[in-house]
Amino acid sequence: MSTDPVTPGPAGGDSGYGESLFEPWQPGEGERIDLGSLAYDHVTRARLRALGVGPGVRCCEVGAGTGTVARWLATSAGAAEVLAVDRDTRFVAPFAGGALRTLTADVSSPDFAPGRFDLVHARFVLMHLPQWHRVMARLRDLLVPGGHLVLGDAVDLTTAGPPDTPYRLAMRAMWQALRTSIGTDVGWTPDSPRLLRELGLSEVGAEVFVPALLADAPITAFWLDTWDRTREAMLATGLVDAELLDEARASLASGTVADLSPGLITSWGRQP
Repeated sequence: MSTDPVTPGPAGGDSGYGESLFEPWQPGEGERIDLGSLAYDHVTRARLRALGVGPGVRCCEVGAGTGTVARWLATSAGAAEVLAVDRDTRFVAPFAGGALRTLTADVSSPDFAPGRFDLVHARFVLMHLPQWHRVMARLRDLLVPGGHLVLGDAVDLTTAGPPDTPYRLAMRAMWQALRTSIGTDVGWTPDSPRLLRELGLSEVGAEVFVPALLADAPITAFWLDTWDRTREAMLATGLVDAELLDEARASLASGTVADLSPGLITSWGRQP
């Protein structure tokens, strides 16, 4: 899963992506990101393949994280050029070379202009940006005619309504903690296909993938680690107390939660 080149949330005061919650230098943060990659990379790769990624294609991977998608583009997919962009490139930089280059940059900065590409992909990036709509338009402007913009963000299919199980309350607390701390907002993500069409892209499509919350699944380990790292922020929301959060964690870890994980909505469109 990608780390995200974001500016501070409304109340967080971070100097980069969620550094008050997910410090890139904290032990295990790269491994946490890779758990998300194990859950979602196969879906991303299949969509990029279907859109024609291959030899000769110039790619920009925004929010490259540990570089699993960027590395695949530069090797297995055979892309001619892959620019991996992140606010902190420490996880992907060791793999630079050949077709893969890295750029430490903030996509929300007015002077972000890395070039023009056949493919621009960002996963779990825009949802963390208060100015996501402006950045979406900027990413579109990086495309050459005929190029594809592919955006993936979280979609929440469970927490809006009852029942108020410990798992659902914990997820609500997590989303609220992320919104308060770094500005995360997944409320708009189901509208992403329409938004891409409004930006003038053609051949717009979208799909949703929801990984199963099995006891031994990478996505389960990802959420457990994320809850552990955001525990104090989750408790501060007042939506859960320590006992309820521990109950939610136990049910998730044992695979008995009987609910849906937040999923990945992938939307794409073609520059005319």
